[in-house]
Amino acid sequence: MHDLKAIRENPAEYDKLWAKRGLEPLSKKIMDKDALIRKAMQVVQEAEAARNKSSKLIGQAMGKGDKEEAERLKAEVAGAKNVIAAMGVQLDGERAELQALLAGIPNVPFEDVPEGEDEDSNVELHKHLEPTKLDFEPKDHADLGEALGMMDFETAAKMSGSRFVVLSGKLSRLDRALAALMLDIQTEENGYVEHSPPFLVRGEALFGTGQLPKFEADLYKTTVDHYLIPTAEVSLTNIVRESIVDPETLPRRMTAHTPCFRSEAGSAGRDTKGMIRQHQFNKVELVSITRPENSEDEHKRMLGCAEEVLKRLELPYRVVELCTGDLGFGARRTFDIEVWLPSQDTYREISSISNCGDFQARRMNARYKHAEKDNRFVHTLNGSGLAVGRTLVAVLENYQNEDGSITVPTALVPYMGGVRLIK
Repeated sequence: MHDLKAIRENPAEYDKLWAKRGLEPLSKKIMDKDALIRKAMQVVQEAEAARNKSSKLIGQAMGKGDKEEAERLKAEVAGAKNVIAAMGVQLDGERAELQALLAGIPNVPFEDVPEGEDEDSNVELHKHLEPTKLDFEPKDHADLGEALGMMDFETAAKMSGSRFVVLSGKLSRLDRALAALMLDIQTEENGYVEHSPPFLVRGEALFGTGQLPKFEADLYKTTVDHYLIPTAEVSLTNIVRESIVDPETLPRRMTAHTPCFRSEAGSAGRDTKGMIRQHQFNKVELVSITRPENSEDEHKRMLGCAEEVLKRLELPYRVVELCTGDLGFGARRTFDIEVWLPSQDTYREISSISNCGDFQARRMNARYKHAEKDNRFVHTLNGSGLAVGRTLVAVLENYQNEDGSITVPTALVPYMGGVRLIK
């Protein structure tokens, strides 16, 4: 949600930043609606003042025995009440329209975010390790998993349809091992507190983090007005909703390993084979709640925390900063980590790390006590640390051998009970 007062004070700046995201000027539409509301409020206040004044005079007129004046005043009070009621209905409608307008407008990017229309304008920041070069034709992770007899898309399709998988045996354990490694790095080394949050949330939680109302088509809704979480970002960030956070507890760093559920409504035909884009997948999420002045430093720190997982697994990757046209709805700045996949001969996203500023906090009413009688909105950050399924894909492809077996990365051997080769 946006700060209406800030838009009033500097509409041109907001239009300039929204234009970087490819949006038409919006401040006039917002200000026109705001002006209607303020005018209606003024009419209500004047009617209330007239009602109160006339109400007081009725008693005086009755005391003097002036019934005619008392009746006239009563008529004035009744008229004022009618105005108040009518304008109240109008006010409710205008406010709802303004809220809907503001709720559907994406966050403004930071000034120095690279400009561009789409992912082609994203800026590479750095790389880690050279892309894996194999002495044989690399196989796709799905072919590798199926040949091992431990990755079954056909059986999953019989019970759930497309974009699901059944992992078994050592690949199922490898999936669990990856999540355990990620959690251990973040909790034991990087100061994140592990949580086990709900997988079902109400609509207001998804509104708070920005998935609703704009992206409802991407969500799975139950018959009892709950939604399955698309990411643990929703559950973790909403832990501070409607609260005033003790500033001494900031930054507050949280992590969780949860399933994520996405309809992939806008991805028809994309990555239909394998585990890259599924309706259900596991992810280790990172969320930080900070003071505004610390959020940019926290963003860089969070990026490093996510990168550490890939460094520990010795997987080649690169980091890019998203341009204005590729930013997510709630983000002011986003770093993507892209891991190398030999079968595709390219880098693919494995994590997005975003600074949302106070955008989500305003929607959730999450504040911290800044000074005496001065509560300010926190800043929220989130990112994958990492998507477990995509990390499994990267391990299979980068550690594959010519005979179809998979070498277990050294960092995972203790989590695999000493197993060093999957065959």
